[in-house]
Parts: sequence; structure tokens; C-alpha cells
Amino acid sequence: MIAAKPRPPAVTGSAGRPVLPALLSKPYPAVMGVLNVTPDSFSDGGQFAAPERALAQARRMIAEGADIIDIGAESTRPYGSEPVSAEEELKRLQPVLADVVALGVPVSIDSMKSAVVAWALDQGAAIANDVWGLQRDSGMAGLVGERGAPIIVMHNREHADPAIDIMQDIAAFFAKSLDIAAKGGISSDRIVLDPGIGFGKTPEQSMTALARLGELQSFGLPLLVGASRKRFISTVTPSEPDQRLGGSIAAHLLAAQNGARIIRAHDVAETVQALRVAAAIRECQ
Repeated sequence: MIAAKPRPPAVTGSAGRPVLPALLSKPYPAVMGVLNVTPDSFSDGGQFAAPERALAQARRMIAEGADIIDIGAESTRPYGSEPVSAEEELKRLQPVLADVVALGVPVSIDSMKSAVVAWALDQGAAIANDVWGLQRDSGMAGLVGERGAPIIVMHNREHADPAIDIMQDIAAFFAKSLDIAAKGGISSDRIVLDPGIGFGKTPEQSMTALARLGELQSFGLPLLVGASRKRFISTVTPSEPDQRLGGSIAAHLLAAQNGARIIRAHDVAETVQALRVAAAIRECQ
């Protein structure tokens, strides 16, 4: 008889506790601070490409209350991004990732490439964040399952189609991703679902996904929302990415009200304050 291979222990944070339960135990959503070490991200491309600036930004976001630092080295903006190789991603990450991990806050690696995620987990990253929801790199699910890491599964499409029911599309995508996850050995208690605001959606569909976010609770898994500075905000009030703080907070407060347990944001201090004040007000009801 061949002995069953033991499941690896759950990835833990700096305090030794499993990452997801610790993040989800708060009375308000955890905040994931965005750290792009890219030259071309839609909102802050190039600002933190230098390692010292990236590290300073990570420190700033942690001081402002970030519960997670989400570091990415390839722009995945929904329009006009240029794909890069795994080698280029690693070249951008190598000077900074270990130093960010050493700051003591859980780090998620924002990559759709299993080779990059494997290297980042080796360096101490605690969470994988796949903007193609395990459906782009066939090796991702097996890697994440083997390592026992939590995974953020995001909905995406190659192109927006205004004719579809976006909530049906999101639900079908997640069902497929969860099947892939199960086959890869990823247990459901390590999965977070992200509707992918702005990805493969018209602005109207992004707003629909936010308005109907509660429907996705039927999967029984934590939800993450990242509406920060997204283009749909400018269709309501014309604005550039760095002028969308008010719209970002409005979207994130509604997302929290509709069940989001993690909020991904560029403007950490303002987002943390808004979420905590909203939670305090609800406690007075």
C-alpha cells in the first residue's frame, strides 16, 4: 500500500496563525494595499519601480493600517497592458520582495504565472493572487495545492461583452475555477473569490457586480473587492485615476455592506478609516 502524501501545513502569518482566519476575524473588512513594482500600471505605473521606493510605500501602507501587501510586477490593467515574461517579473521582484515580507504583514503575490508564484512563496509570500482564477496557467492549481497557500480567484474575460448577464458569467467562471482548485488539491477554506471589477466588463457591468455582490455569497467563500481608482468611476464623474478617491470609497463601503471581507485599495489610510467608521456606526444601530 502506498502511504497517502500528507497535506502541507497552512501558510501562516508572522504571528504563526493561518493567514485567512486571522484576516477574516476582524469586525470590518481587511485592507489589502496595492504595491505595483511596474512601469505601466494604470494608476501608479513607475512610481514604485525602484526598490527603495517600493519598500518605503509598503512601510507607509502598513503604518496606515494595511492588513496585506499585494505586490505585482506585471501590469494587468484591463486595457493597453503589455504582457511580460516570468523572467522579467522576477527581475522586478527580486530586489524588493524579501524586504517587504520582512516587514511582518502577510504579502500576496499578484501574478498569473505559477513560476513567479512558486518563487514568491519560497521568499515568504503568504497568498497567491491570480487575476485569471486558475484558468490561465495549468500549473497554478497544483502548485498552490501542494504549498497549502491561500488563493484569490478573480473573474476575468478576454473582452467585455455588454450583451451578457455578467453575474451569470461570474458564477459560471467561479464554478469552473473551483473545480480546477479541487482537482489541484486546494481546500475550500483557502479560497477567496474576487469578481474582478473592471476586468472584462463594461463600466455598467462593473457597477452591476458591485450592486449584486451579495449573490456571490452563495459560494460560501470570502469575497474580495478591488474597485480602487477603476475606470467605471470616471463614467459617473469624469476623473483621472488619482482623482477617484471618493468613488473608490463609495464602491468599497457598498462592497463591505454586500459581504466583501477583503478590500484591495491604493489609498490605504482613507479606506481603513472609512471601513472602520462605517463598522462603528453599524454597531450603534
